[in-house]
Amino acid sequence: MIPYPKLMEAQRLVLLVVFSLSLFLLFEAWQKQEQALDKAVQPNEVTATTPVPGDTLRSSQPTAQKQNEAPAAIRQTGKIITAKTDFLVAEIDTLGGTLRRLELLRHRATDDQKRNFVLLQSRPDHVYLAQSGLIGEGLPNHQSEYGVLDGPNQLVEGKDSIEIRLAAPNTGDIDVTKIFTFHRSSYVIDVRYEIANRTNAAIKPFAYYQLVRDDTAAAGDSVLVPTYTGAAVYTDKEKFHKVPFGDFGEAGKHENNSDNGWIAMIQHYFVAAWLPANGVQREFYTKRLDDNLFAAGLILPVGQIEPQGRAAISTPLYVGPQEPARLAALAPGLDLTIDYGWLTVIASPLFWVLAQIQKVVGNWGVAIIILTILIKLMFYPLSAASYRSMARMRVVTPRLQKLKEQYGDDRQRLHQAMMEMYKTEKINPLGGCLPVLVQIPVFIALYWVLLASVQLRHAPFALWIQDLSATDPYFVLPILMGLTMIIQSRLNPTPPDPIQAKVMKIMPIAFSVFFFFFPAGLVLYWLVNNILSIAQQWYITRGVEQLKSAKTARVKR
Repeated sequence: MIPYPKLMEAQRLVLLVVFSLSLFLLFEAWQKQEQALDKAVQPNEVTATTPVPGDTLRSSQPTAQKQNEAPAAIRQTGKIITAKTDFLVAEIDTLGGTLRRLELLRHRATDDQKRNFVLLQSRPDHVYLAQSGLIGEGLPNHQSEYGVLDGPNQLVEGKDSIEIRLAAPNTGDIDVTKIFTFHRSSYVIDVRYEIANRTNAAIKPFAYYQLVRDDTAAAGDSVLVPTYTGAAVYTDKEKFHKVPFGDFGEAGKHENNSDNGWIAMIQHYFVAAWLPANGVQREFYTKRLDDNLFAAGLILPVGQIEPQGRAAISTPLYVGPQEPARLAALAPGLDLTIDYGWLTVIASPLFWVLAQIQKVVGNWGVAIIILTILIKLMFYPLSAASYRSMARMRVVTPRLQKLKEQYGDDRQRLHQAMMEMYKTEKINPLGGCLPVLVQIPVFIALYWVLLASVQLRHAPFALWIQDLSATDPYFVLPILMGLTMIIQSRLNPTPPDPIQAKVMKIMPIAFSVFFFFFPAGLVLYWLVNNILSIAQQWYITRGVEQLKSAKTARVKR
């Protein structure tokens, strides 16, 4: 039989839920690591690929590549063209017109805040590229060599955009120009193809746009706080869904054809996404390439181009931070790339409130404290009911201990005696648990808000806490949180079971160790919540004990 005092201890239930969540996160991270090791020892499935159309939109069969040849994604054999705006610095390789490097000027590097954060890059240890090309005989793809047309490559005062124009190699009677347009104060890059058909026959080309990445986790991710890295697809029909690297190339993992939607690569805090206009048929695809590279992209029809005719196709590429308002304004469902877990319906409003508070106070750490207080006030009646139930249990704990000593191992008679005592004292065995269960989804949602919000990345709080997304450098907050948990455990009734009592004494220390590795913003939230809970629980417990003492005194008279 499970002792009823355990059911009454709402705070212990919260700790148990959080502990279980931590174990789940650890197990999930371990699985990811094992999958990565498995893939490392498996032979490559396919090599670099260029999609080609059939009768309808469909992906290509892979083209062969020499086994000893360096993968095309890493090789740089063309000229690098640099484009600079007030938001980013982009490097375009004339080989394929590939976007090889993208530096975000308003975000600092994870490991060195003196440098800017680089999202797209091509290094031997990490590859993340944006590629595109045309499909059709004699048309350029992401392995074709382009020439550079003259033009400015840096945004100047008075201009809202710049264009980098690349001319495709001369293939006879089809002229192709690839144009990158960069905008002021924007992370959107328009990738446009202009095609002139100088032949005597109509052509029907297709354009493909893809993101190529290895499965390396984002810098700063830890085993204790893992985040999603992989692809995502959105359509009106199937809505938002993730496509992990392990599912690349598998049929049925996402809708192949649609006339709307986008495809993206997601990592902690940042996203890259191709965002074609709705109303145009497209095919989504995911493929595993060589050297642990993965491609996620889509194919679009350019349309039939008559002899001596012209056509153009343009697709925006967003490469930047996961800012909710910015993403929501670009495409339906794009803000869902911010990973709030399965409690997005609760987490999104919580973030909105947090952001509004930050606009007033100007400090994300102070905003976290105020939001925690507001949530605590909102749930005050439920918490009060839980703490009253625990306080009543604390009062009768000595009597429970006597019952246990009286009945020993006779659990049936012990259970009956406990139920009689609960009935006499008007104690509901579940009274301490149910109010807390109602609050748990909100607590978990706020946890994901603080974990996933790019606004907290490198955001200072006060004193030694200069990055709410990083661990406390001196572990002051985790230690304080551990002390508050010890104090809370002292306010709770002591479990009759000695083993259970020892576990409850050790749990605060164990949780402190866990929180050593959590971002400071998360620990700050839990610390403030614990302090408020201690104050509320102490006040209610003292009131219940005083009332019980007064009743006892009147009975003795």
